[in-house]
Amino acid sequence: MEVILLERIARLGQMGEVVRVKDGFARNFLLPQGKALRANEANKKRFESQRAQLEARNLELKNEAVKVAEALDGKSFVMIRQAGETGQLYGSVSSRDVAEAISAGGVTVHRNQIALLSPIKTLGLHVQPVHLHPEVEAKVTINVARSADEAERQAKGEEINTRVETSMDDLGLEVGQALAEAGGSMGDR
Repeated sequence: MEVILLERIARLGQMGEVVRVKDGFARNFLLPQGKALRANEANKKRFESQRAQLEARNLELKNEAVKVAEALDGKSFVMIRQAGETGQLYGSVSSRDVAEAISAGGVTVHRNQIALLSPIKTLGLHVQPVHLHPEVEAKVTINVARSADEAERQAKGEEINTRVETSMDDLGLEVGQALAEAGGSMGDR
């Protein structure tokens, strides 16, 4: 199906372009969301008559998004989650969780604006893009930790998931010493 785009859509085209898309994508997403019109003569004339208004509205939305991006870019948000000893989360952090954390921080975003490729499943600092407008993006840091103290240490750059490892030689000496002490006390009887 051919449609006229009413706004810029990533990997599809700019405002005003006539593009060919799959029927389902047009019927289920572009048309109901008001992002496109069917490409027929009546709609082409309608678009041309409204082009200036659409471009002005788009510019206004973009300017608002730039202001929000300036306020949001580079900020860090802490999320407290339960995790195992290795830093693997028992659950995961989804785009909904990230959107709620950002909204609690004072900037309202929707979960569909969070570009999370896969859920966050480990402790640590995760840089996450937020798409505020098709042409405006901000990056935020999501600090996933077990506690507020741990989150503070992670923010300073400290590695949380380091484990003290002992070599087999160290274990062998400890076991040998324990056996010697046990054997010495048994020989005294």
